[in-house]
Amino acid sequence: MILFPAIDLKDGKCVRLKLGDMATATVYNEDPAAQAKAFEDQGFEWLHVVDLNGAFKGESVNAASVGAILKATKNPVQLGGGIRTLPQIEDWLDRGLARVILGTVAVRDPDLVKQACKAFPGRIAVGIDAKGGKVAVEGWAEASSLGVIELAKKFEGAGVAAIIYTDIDRDGVLTGINWSSTIDLADAVSIPVIASGGLASVADIVRMTMPDARKLEGAISGRALYDGRIDPEEALTILREARNRSGVQ
Repeated sequence: MILFPAIDLKDGKCVRLKLGDMATATVYNEDPAAQAKAFEDQGFEWLHVVDLNGAFKGESVNAASVGAILKATKNPVQLGGGIRTLPQIEDWLDRGLARVILGTVAVRDPDLVKQACKAFPGRIAVGIDAKGGKVAVEGWAEASSLGVIELAKKFEGAGVAAIIYTDIDRDGVLTGINWSSTIDLADAVSIPVIASGGLASVADIVRMTMPDARKLEGAISGRALYDGRIDPEEALTILREARNRSGVQ
C-alpha cells in the first residue's frame, strides 16, 4: 500500500485545484523540484505528478519543471497530463520517468494504450477521471458517455501497470476518498487501482489498511499534505505497520 504525494503543475508552479477548476488554483510551492525533494526527505517512496496545463492543451507544457523534479528526487515518478502519442511516451520514459499516465487518449484511442503497454512493459498507467460516474477527458473539461468500469475493462490483459481513479467531485475539497466506487472498480478488474481525489485526514489513511481496501495499490494525497491535515510520519507509520501485520513487504 503506497501513499503517493502529488505535485500538480500549473505555469511551472506546484498548485492544487478544487473540483478540477483551473481558476481555483492555490500555489503551494513555486519550486516543484524542492517540493519533490521535500517529499523524499519525509520518507515517501513514490511521486505523482500532473501537468495541468498539458492536460488541457493536449501536449506537455511544464516539461522544464518535470525535468527539474526528476533531477531533484531519487524516487520513482509517474506523470500524467497531455501525453497522447507513442513518441511522447517514449521520450518521457527516456528522460527517467518510472511510469507514464494516459488519460484522454485511453478514451479516444484505447489501442494506442495497448501498443504502449507492449512497447514499455510495466511502465504505462491509465488515468480514469470520473464526474457523476462518467469518464471525463481533456483535463476534466469534457464528459464522455463511458462508465468507469466499462473503460477499465477495455484494458484487462493489456499489461496496464495501474489505474489511477479520480473522483472529480471530491478532488481538492477534502471530503474523503470515494471508497465505495474505488473498491467497486478494484473488484471489477485485475489491474491494480490507485485511489485519488478527496483524501482528507488520517482516517482515510486508516481506511486504506482495511481488508477490503488492501487490494488497492495505494492512494494519492495532495491538499491534505500541503495543508498539514496529514502528518507524513504518522501516515507512513500506519501504512508500514499494516504491511508488517499482513506480511507484505
